[in-house]
Amino acid sequence: MPLRISDLLARSDLALSVTYDVPPRLLDRTIEAATVSDLPVPGKWLQGGELLMTIGLLLPSDPAACRAYVREVTEGGAACLALGLGQGLPYQEAPAPLVAAAEEAGLPLLTVPDEVPFIAVTKAVFDARADEQREVLHRAFATQRRLTAAAAGDGLRPMLAEWTAATGVGAAVLDPLGRLLATGDRAQHTPPPQARDLVERVAARGLRGSASSTAGGQQLEVQPLGARRLRGLLLLTGRPDDAARSVVPGLVSLLSLELERRHLRDEPERRRRSALLSELLAAEDPAADRARDMLHSVGLTAERVRGVVVEPEDGREAANGAAGEAAAAAAQEMAADLALAIPGGLVRVTGTGPGGTPGGLIEAVVGEDLDVRDVLARFAPHRPAGIGPATAPEAVRVSLRQAAGLLAVSRSAGEPAEARQSQASRLLLDLGDRRTLHGYADSVLGPLDLADNGEELIATLAAWLETGGAWDATSRRLGVHRHTVRNRLDKAMDLTGRRLDDPDDRFDLWLATRIRRGGAATTGTGGRPTPPPPPTRPGR
Repeated sequence: MPLRISDLLARSDLALSVTYDVPPRLLDRTIEAATVSDLPVPGKWLQGGELLMTIGLLLPSDPAACRAYVREVTEGGAACLALGLGQGLPYQEAPAPLVAAAEEAGLPLLTVPDEVPFIAVTKAVFDARADEQREVLHRAFATQRRLTAAAAGDGLRPMLAEWTAATGVGAAVLDPLGRLLATGDRAQHTPPPQARDLVERVAARGLRGSASSTAGGQQLEVQPLGARRLRGLLLLTGRPDDAARSVVPGLVSLLSLELERRHLRDEPERRRRSALLSELLAAEDPAADRARDMLHSVGLTAERVRGVVVEPEDGREAANGAAGEAAAAAAQEMAADLALAIPGGLVRVTGTGPGGTPGGLIEAVVGEDLDVRDVLARFAPHRPAGIGPATAPEAVRVSLRQAAGLLAVSRSAGEPAEARQSQASRLLLDLGDRRTLHGYADSVLGPLDLADNGEELIATLAAWLETGGAWDATSRRLGVHRHTVRNRLDKAMDLTGRRLDDPDDRFDLWLATRIRRGGAATTGTGGRPTPPPPPTRPGR
C-alpha cells in the first residue's frame, strides 16, 4: 500500500503531531519522498509528493510572508510540511501565522519533536517506500505465475480471466479487424463502442506500437499481439496499478504465443479451404447448386461473390534462390492473414506469379458485401490487387480472371483496381450519338424484335452475357430451367445469324444489349425501340 500522511502519524516512534484539525482527505495524501530544506523559496527543488521538513531558520514571521512561503511549498507539489521543534532551534512550537497560512492553503502542517531527528523521519519514509516496491514486485510475480499457469491451459480465456481476477482490469483479445476472440468477462460479447477508434488506429500500425485513451471516464489501452505479424489486439479496460503495469509485457507475450500457436494449429483447415477453392475453380461450368453448397460449407452464404487477386511480392525481386523462397513464404503468410480476415477463408496461393516468378499470386473469393479495400489495406498494404465484379458463385472464375487482369492497372495506380462492368461500356455509350447507337443496336437485335417472343429472347441473351456465359446463373436469374435458356439462345442465334462462341459476334450482342438497357428511348410495338423525335427547329 502507498505510504500516507496518516501512516506516519500512526507511528509512535516518530511522535509527529498535526498543528490544526486537518481534514481526513488531506491526511490520505501519498508521501513519495522526504527532504529537508530551510530555503525561503524551496519550490523549484521539489518534484511533488514530498514531506518537506524545516527547522524554520529563515521562516518569515508576518502573516503575508508566511502565506507566500506556504504558497511556494504548495505550488512546488509538497504533500506535507513538517516543522522541527526543540531546544536550540528557532521554534519550540509552531508559530500561529504559519499554522493559519497552512490551514488556509489546505497544506498539512506537522511538528517533529526535539527527540526525533529528521533522519529518522527520512529513513521511515524510504523504508516504507521500499516495502511498497517489494509488495508491488511480489504481487507482480504472483500475477505472472498465475498467468503462466493459465497459459498451459486451453485457449485465451483462462489467461484473461486470471488477469482480471488478479488486477481488477478488464481484458479482451480481438482479431486484427477488431472482432472479439476472447474475454475475461463471460458477459462481454462485443468490444466497448468507445474503443473502436483506438483499436483501428493500433491495428493500422501493425506491431509498431500501442495506444491508450480515456473515454467516458474509462481508461482504455490497446496492445498489438503477435511475433512477426499482427495476430490480434489486447484491449485493457481500466487503470492498472504499478504491479499490474509491470505484468502487461508478460501478458502480451503469453497471449502472442497463444495466437501464434493457434495460427499453426489452423494450418490444416486453411489448406482444406484452399483445396476447396481449387476444386471450385477447376470446373469450367460448375452446377449452381454445387457451387453454392461448397461456399455454404465454409460459412460463405452471400448470394453473390467476387474474386480478389493480390500480388504479394515484386517478381523481379524474387527471381530465384533464397529470395524466391522468402517470397513464397511471404505469400503464404499474407494468404493466412487474408484467410483469417475474410469470412469463409477461401484463399489460395497459386504456384507462380506473373512471368513465372516463384512468389505466386494470392486468389480469394469473398462475399459481395465485404469491404475488400479495408481488408487489403490492413493485410496487403501497398501491394497490387485486383477486385473482380460480383457474380453468382458458379461464375466466380470469370470474376477472378478479371481481377487478375487488373493487376497491371493496380501496379500503375498504386491502389487496388476494381472491375466495374459499367465503366468501359458507359464511356463508349456516352461518347456515341444516341441515334447512331440505337441504330447499331437495331441492326444487331432487329431480327429478335420481329419474333413473337422477341423481348424474352433479348432478356435471356442479356442475362447470359451479364453472367459471363454461366448457364445456371442465367437460369436462376430468369427463374427458368437451364435447358430453356439454351433453347432460347439457340433460337436467338438462328434468327440473328450470330454465334456465341465467336468473339466478334459476342461483343456485338453484348454492346447491343447494353445500349438497349441503358438507352432512354421509348419502346414501340414488338419491343423495338422507337428513336426519339427529331429536335424542333426554332420558329416551328
